[in-house]
Amino acid sequence: MTPVVGIVANPVSARDIRRVVANAANLQVTDRANILLRVLAALRACGVAEVLMMPEKGGIRGHVERGVARARAHGEDPYPAIHPVAMPVTGTVEDTHRATRAMRQAGVAAIVVLGGDGTHRAVAAQCGAVPIAGISTGTNNAFPDHREPTITGLATGLAVTGRVPPHIAFAGNKRIDVAINGETPSEIALVDVALVAERYIGARALWRTENFRELYVTFADPEVIGMSAIAGLLEPVARGESGGLMVRLSPAGQPSPLSGPRPGGTILRAPIAPGMMAAVGVTDWRRMPAGVPFVPEVEAGTIALDGERELSFTARDRLSLTLRDDAFRTVNVSGCMRHAAENRLLTGTPVPVSADL
Repeated sequence: MTPVVGIVANPVSARDIRRVVANAANLQVTDRANILLRVLAALRACGVAEVLMMPEKGGIRGHVERGVARARAHGEDPYPAIHPVAMPVTGTVEDTHRATRAMRQAGVAAIVVLGGDGTHRAVAAQCGAVPIAGISTGTNNAFPDHREPTITGLATGLAVTGRVPPHIAFAGNKRIDVAINGETPSEIALVDVALVAERYIGARALWRTENFRELYVTFADPEVIGMSAIAGLLEPVARGESGGLMVRLSPAGQPSPLSGPRPGGTILRAPIAPGMMAAVGVTDWRRMPAGVPFVPEVEAGTIALDGERELSFTARDRLSLTLRDDAFRTVNVSGCMRHAAENRLLTGTPVPVSADL
């Protein structure tokens, strides 16, 4: 049997308040459909004949079907057959959860995800052992790498058809489990957990820094944006290394960067959204070993997961955060494409054997 690949394409990612307060791009539905058509063509070129796709009301599937029909009208058949998941559509994150569970139960070999950090988090919460191939179409995209979707589709196709060995094709990824009152996990984060002094969720997207109190990250990359950028500009932690970083942040009302840091702390300027540089007071930071529960000092407030506030807690709640290594798998796009090049997988000719001189 040929492998089946799942597709989760979020039609409403990148539509939060950061669209207004930052200079972020906004992908239209046609742009998302064109991205998906490129992925589908690459999957078909690798021998993937069928995909299982999450239904949505945003119009992505309709544009994709028109693209498929245009190709067939020209006598071409470059795309796999597309089968929608049989499920109700609510227009909420539950659609992603439900579709991912259905794909996992159907035995898909991988799930290609179009969205931002929040969409990928929703898929990772339900995918189990099924690997994810992420494509960045959200606001803050710290988790999915920025690359041409055709390459992501090629790597996924090579991986699921077995042309790249599994130890190269797939990579383990970290996550943070958030437990409230012993419920493990109440929620997860793929990139960062930020504790905010505000006690009401309000606008979910996190962009006002004056109420930041504590930050926990699975990796700290100085080349990304969002909350993880704060940690990345203090002490980089690679995706592939064990553990993460915890940062304590200064209260609101601290001096501006022009007037200098407060005693015992410092002021960091970090890109927390596209085109948005913010001054953040930093008290201290330290490594976050895997498997060790961290109990925050913040007594009450809200919890932002991968840049969006999801939960609130009070002084009566028991809150703990634990980083997990190898919590889920992703397609190792770079590894797949390097293996394909070194072994000429896309040429059909064997790799020449070097002669001993």
